[in-house]
Amino acid sequence: QVQLVESGGGLVQPGESLRLSCAASGFTFSTASMSWYRQAPGKERELVAAITSTGGRTNYADSAKGRLTISRDDAKNTVYLQMNSLKPEDTAVYYCKAVWEAWRQRWYSYWGQGTQVTVSS
Repeated sequence: QVQLVESGGGLVQPGESLRLSCAASGFTFSTASMSWYRQAPGKERELVAAITSTGGRTNYADSAKGRLTISRDDAKNTVYLQMNSLKPEDTAVYYCKAVWEAWRQRWYSYWGQGTQVTVSS
């Protein structure tokens, strides 16, 4: 069964750093594009960062550029989100998402359950 398990969230002060991890299983991780989304109370879920299956391309939300970095380790079936210079506005539940082509252009997507990040003094 497909599983995406986020970890690494917690409480940090503004300006500090945090690294989120998403451990994947149940599909061929190396063929999947991975991304991080976040959702704050009362706001829509938004894309934070994405990375292709090869790791050759990434893209970021404007609010994340220069502070947040997505990466992947196919040997560990894990995608990461390094979060630096955190701001209170980064407070949200962060979700991991996988997208892959399973068979003959049938595309699947799957969400993790999320991990809470709180940035506060």
